Amino acid sequence: MWSAQHGCSWRTDVAGASVGLARRAAWYGLAILTLLNFVNYIDRYILAAVLPSIKADLRLSDFELGMLGNAFLVSYFLISPVFGRLGDRLSRTRLVSVGVAAWSLATAASGMAGNFWQLFAARATVGTGEAAYSAISPSLISDYFPSEERGRIFSVFFVAIPVGAAIGFLLGGILDHAFGWRAAFYAVGIPGVLLALLTLTVPDPPRGIQEAPGAASALASRSMREDLRVLACIPTYVWTVVGYAAYTFGIGGLAIWMPTFLSRVRGMDLRQADLLVGGVTVVAGLIGTFAGGFLSDRLLVRTRQAHLWVSGIAAVIGIVPTWLMLASPSIRVYTPAFFCAELLLFLSTGPINAVLMNSVPAALRATASAVAIFSIHLFGDAISSPIIGALSDRYGLADAILIVPIAVAACGVVWTMTAARARPNYLR
Repeated sequence: MWSAQHGCSWRTDVAGASVGLARRAAWYGLAILTLLNFVNYIDRYILAAVLPSIKADLRLSDFELGMLGNAFLVSYFLISPVFGRLGDRLSRTRLVSVGVAAWSLATAASGMAGNFWQLFAARATVGTGEAAYSAISPSLISDYFPSEERGRIFSVFFVAIPVGAAIGFLLGGILDHAFGWRAAFYAVGIPGVLLALLTLTVPDPPRGIQEAPGAASALASRSMREDLRVLACIPTYVWTVVGYAAYTFGIGGLAIWMPTFLSRVRGMDLRQADLLVGGVTVVAGLIGTFAGGFLSDRLLVRTRQAHLWVSGIAAVIGIVPTWLMLASPSIRVYTPAFFCAELLLFLSTGPINAVLMNSVPAALRATASAVAIFSIHLFGDAISSPIIGALSDRYGLADAILIVPIAVAACGVVWTMTAARARPNYLR
């Protein structure tokens, strides 16, 4: 028997219970959500590409530049729990559509800002719109595919991080050079409004369709406080989020400051710096993201903690190249070190998000995703960018950015220890 919504289908047994989403519908949903994720990360990282031009035009300090990156993140992680709660109860596709439209309009509005506070407000609104999308999308994807495929499926979805970020760096640098920094925001913001309508065609199957019968309804009547109590009692989820916060602190600081670091400290032309960061990010990010997802899924037959082991070991190995890319003044050293560091850090993208979804009940996945977003940004890149900016104002950017390898080390230690202590089977 078949049921349908938004033109897509899922199978039910003779009693009417959902037993799986049609494969074609699942891949269609993943394709659209991944496309939106590309736009998501382009909109996020185009700011980093044009920071020096904004600094000169609006006459801002490094601390204020750091706060611009922070503006997006503050609203992003504060609003995420709201959408996470709604995403476990209301139409997920409609909520995502509203979020896509909101962040796209706000990105275009960023190009109209005439001072720091106007730009701060626009970037904060971008974060509000993206909170809806980012909190809810992992829940949808988890209902498209079974748990044993989620490492590589999330790798496909999150390949948008390196590619979208790279396009943001590259497009931002090109448009800034040709037309000025304001044109960069117009170019990436306006098309997103049309994509919001496309979101309404994405399938929204019954929650927990890939799990055991009754999994989706078991916690449907709980309060937010009870939901948080359930999540707090899952050690694998909690410690994965702790490590993810350290990871986000480090990689978020790099994302905002790396082009400026290469320009100011290493003496590169800003356009060359944007091209280097964009090129390395897209190549190393693609290889690392796909390799991490496929490798961890293959290793599941040997250990149920494969996703955590791959993520933790990759971060530990990545400490040395992360340090070298920031400490060495030689382009022959810091360029390959940058590539190796990016590849190793992106290895965890798919696996660690699979851990977050696999370790919690199906009925709480949007809430769990939102709580993770709130936590990793509150203690991660929401503070790393302004901290690096403040340290740069006092000690110089060359010394300030060396806080990043410390965060990578903390992440690797937490994830490997969590893998070692996790129960034999965390897939619930």
